[in-house]
Amino acid sequence: MGKTLHPGPQKKSVVPAPEHWVSPIPFGLGKMKPKHIRDTMKVAWENKDNLGYAANILTKGVCDGCALGVSGLYDQTLTGPHVCTTRLNVLRLNTMPAIKPEILHADIDELRKYDSSELRKLGRIPYPLIRRKGERKFSRITWDHAMDMIALKMRKLNPKQFAFYLTARGITNESYYVAGKVARFLGTNHIDNASRICHAPSKTALKRSIGVGASTCNYLDWIGTDVLLFWGSVAANSSPVSSKYMLEAKKKGTKIIVVNPYREPAMDQYWIPSNPESALFGTKIADDFYQVNIGGDIAFMHGIMKHWFDMDEKVYGSAINHEFVEAHVNGYEELKKRVQVQTWESITESSGVSKGRIIELAELLASSKNAVYAWAMGLTMHSFATDNISQVANLALLRGHLGRKHAGLMPFRGHSSVQGSGEMGADPFVLPGGGWDGNTVERIEQLWGFELPKWQGDIVGVTLENIVLPEDHERKVKLYYLSGGNFLETMPDPDFIKEALSELEIRVHQDIILNTSTLVDAKEAVIILPAKTRYEQEDGGTSTSTERMVYFSPEIPGNKNRVEEARAEWKIYIDLAKRVKPETAHLVDFADGYAVRREIAKANPDYDGIQHLKEQGDVFQWGGAWLCEDGICPTPDGKGSLIPVEIPDLNKKPEQFIVTSRRGKQFNSMVYNEVDPLNGAGRYDVLMSAVDGQKLSIAEGEGIVVYNGFGVFQGTAKFVEIAPGNIEVHFPEGNFLLPRGRYEKFAGIPDYNITVHVEKAERYNARKDTAYLEKPIPELETEVG
Repeated sequence: MGKTLHPGPQKKSVVPAPEHWVSPIPFGLGKMKPKHIRDTMKVAWENKDNLGYAANILTKGVCDGCALGVSGLYDQTLTGPHVCTTRLNVLRLNTMPAIKPEILHADIDELRKYDSSELRKLGRIPYPLIRRKGERKFSRITWDHAMDMIALKMRKLNPKQFAFYLTARGITNESYYVAGKVARFLGTNHIDNASRICHAPSKTALKRSIGVGASTCNYLDWIGTDVLLFWGSVAANSSPVSSKYMLEAKKKGTKIIVVNPYREPAMDQYWIPSNPESALFGTKIADDFYQVNIGGDIAFMHGIMKHWFDMDEKVYGSAINHEFVEAHVNGYEELKKRVQVQTWESITESSGVSKGRIIELAELLASSKNAVYAWAMGLTMHSFATDNISQVANLALLRGHLGRKHAGLMPFRGHSSVQGSGEMGADPFVLPGGGWDGNTVERIEQLWGFELPKWQGDIVGVTLENIVLPEDHERKVKLYYLSGGNFLETMPDPDFIKEALSELEIRVHQDIILNTSTLVDAKEAVIILPAKTRYEQEDGGTSTSTERMVYFSPEIPGNKNRVEEARAEWKIYIDLAKRVKPETAHLVDFADGYAVRREIAKANPDYDGIQHLKEQGDVFQWGGAWLCEDGICPTPDGKGSLIPVEIPDLNKKPEQFIVTSRRGKQFNSMVYNEVDPLNGAGRYDVLMSAVDGQKLSIAEGEGIVVYNGFGVFQGTAKFVEIAPGNIEVHFPEGNFLLPRGRYEKFAGIPDYNITVHVEKAERYNARKDTAYLEKPIPELETEVG
């Protein structure tokens, strides 16, 4: 039987639905909410020097913001135009002029006075730059000189001593693919990317559970499913257009349930600017919130499954879809045994949710023919993240919510084309179209015509640690080649990261703009290369959305502020290969973007179709509308697997809190608002429960200190609806509390959650000299997981 194809965008309902309104008062006057109209006017003003080009990007390009996949103003879910503030915020990166020379070539300490937001606003990198050891300023350098220096260094080093990294900053599939190929051609497997840091556990867990590491369903499946369950995701903030899909879903009778420690305002009430009804009256998005403890999701899911098994004992088939399980699922008895030994006491203590509330959700899901399970970094940024997601897969498999309309598993991606980065092979564990297994290695070697390095490459966190290895160590990283990214603001333990970056002999930053990490010293030289944006890439480029849609974004001419010396990212990698290994570089050369796409179609069979994308609006979906269609999984026996796991012990003492990081109005680490328009929180506000405030005699607005054996964060108490015992701080400001070297056991991402103490600032400071934090104290060295 052939795969069902996506039917294309559906018409929106035009019938008003007052039952979903937040307030009959127009535009949410008097309420804490984003000022979308004002923000849009501000963006237009920012881009006034290049307005025609900005308009062309919005109407012809594929969004370089979130991973919904809006092409021009249209997507594959709903008819009608879509635009959002996330996309408008990122727009200026593509339209702004170059940095003024007098600022660019100022003393390095002058540049270091700017934070990353201010550096971004200075403009684009105009030409290649170098700053050698001991030099106070960046100097202009030719492309030839810069590339020859990098190539000469690479030729001298063992390939285990240099590494590549690519961020999620609008980078195209073509650039990810060529970077992965060139890295292996140069002999290194040290290549990693930003999306692996965020969603690697999703891929790892789904591969184990159902044999494929991608969303099994579409956004269209939200509209009309019985239940849409959002886990650890603030979709309305990270991908605002998705709120439009949620409104359509509600109009079709879908119940939206949010599982998150904090009752996120954006998932509670939202004003959708491109929907007139919602722009006026707002939309109540979530039907219910389950405020689970940070790290308590596995216990919560075990509670749901435990009740299902109890229901099934009483009435066979009342909760478990036995027909589906028998035909399509392995491991049922083992999972049942593991879950049934859990006590309700341990489930409620770990999850922080009462037995009655868990039973409520279990019964709703048991009576739902269809459900879509979507999750984001609230589940993936833990040391047991793969286990988290395997339990979500367990829920779907036990109910048969997989492989058909209105049902499935969806890792909700943040940025444009992060889905494509691993599928292109820019990852230490994968090659295009497969893992690092014998068959894939052999297939890719035949296609590429050269031998691949057979040693295991390192993930980004380990690569950074390897910079400070002893001089004679074969894995001491001495050259790091970075396409975008700012490790100072995305990785735990920023002090160590700064030290590591400055230990590198040569550091290369291929980017559009400067950030704080580009200003850190290096032992020999920091080299900066100006990259083109995705809209300037010759022959266009492609990106892959959350729902596996591969979109073509054409080259958009007419940039008044064009940076003459900027180059397409994939072309820079090829130039490097030609200088390091000129005699065999023809093996990685491509005549044009079309040639890259033709090879991608061969390298990753899922992407057969990418070679035909040529015009604005061209798109295809790999894998068809639903993966695991009719319950048949791409596993050796065609079945999914139920994965039994233990409830993790968080090692949290009664007086401690668990902290996690959250994003405000920002795009990854790029902050666009100092105050979050959704809850009024400043960047140094600590979101906590009023119950905890009372216990600690802390008043709202009072100075507090959050600390552990790794770091100290000084902030202000802000009371919000969050589960007691949990606090949230903004990312990256709170990263000083996170230790390095703690990685998820299967996927290797850093853990962004940790136990901490919270105290009034005056009490903490009064005891500081005598009591603690002059040296690490063993009982504070507790880890989550």
